[in-house]
Amino acid sequence: MSYPCHSLLCMAVAELGEVEALEAQEPREPVYPSLSPSRAADFKTCPLLYRFRTIDRLPERPNPDQARGTLVHAVLERLFDLPPAERTHASATGLVTPAWERLVEGTPPLAELFAEGEREVFLASAGELLEGYFAVEDPSRLEPAERESLISAVVDERLLIRGYVDRLDVSPAGDLRVVDYKTGGAPREAFEARALFQLKFYALVLWRTRGVVPRVLRLLYLRDREICDYAPDPEELVRFERTLLALWQAIDRATAERDFRPKPSRLCDWCSHQALCPAYGGTPPPFPEPGDAAAEGRTRAGASESGTALIPQEDDRLTAGDEGEAPRSG
Repeated sequence: MSYPCHSLLCMAVAELGEVEALEAQEPREPVYPSLSPSRAADFKTCPLLYRFRTIDRLPERPNPDQARGTLVHAVLERLFDLPPAERTHASATGLVTPAWERLVEGTPPLAELFAEGEREVFLASAGELLEGYFAVEDPSRLEPAERESLISAVVDERLLIRGYVDRLDVSPAGDLRVVDYKTGGAPREAFEARALFQLKFYALVLWRTRGVVPRVLRLLYLRDREICDYAPDPEELVRFERTLLALWQAIDRATAERDFRPKPSRLCDWCSHQALCPAYGGTPPPFPEPGDAAAEGRTRAGASESGTALIPQEDDRLTAGDEGEAPRSG
């Protein structure tokens, strides 16, 4: 015996079947492994550091250098919200305290970095870096196309590369200039290639997504009041792309073999994980496996034992260290 079906219910069931059929026919976007400039630099600097930050995802406490970098970047981003005539050093200095208060609201552990009376000294040091910015650029003459922008591209149909650009300028003729603010000291000549690694990364993304090779890659060293300009070319970016793919193959191999070795250097002085590093007599935690609840528990325990919420190093804007500059946030 058959029973009549309510027409609306029948229509709904039929439509649901059509939707499911369409979804089954539509190809899904492929999911690619991703790599950012900071994580790539981590592996080049020390494979074990890459593991701690990206695979173990161990949290790290913020430090004054990171906080200062984040603060200065936040102020420079907001500075361009003002009309050109108001983009003065005095205006930038006036943005420092409000920007710091917003940062502390979003990341309360930052408030615990300074004892009573130290906060004012810290904020004044940020003002000094802003003075360095105005010594090398006149923001009243600039209209950035993008600020703190996330850009990404898939290379060789197998790797997603992405990162945050501090500032992107576009000329009336369409020329691109990628600008990165550095709050540490300018690197020695031997380390310039390392300092430009991040900007070449961005140049490759922009070329692959917009079809335009940036005319200028600019590093602004605020402490030393120096500008470092570099003009990439397509052939160089092709070579750089091959370098990134080879680097990813090395990361993929190290992951498969569970083999991330320490690479001691003077940058170890800034590392938050010396207690777990074999080079300093430590023992890394067990290599995390998919669905490893114990590994997640270790991360949470780090926060609870310290009594302070910690910052996981998962985002390109959280750390960016290079030679001549302590790691910073932002």
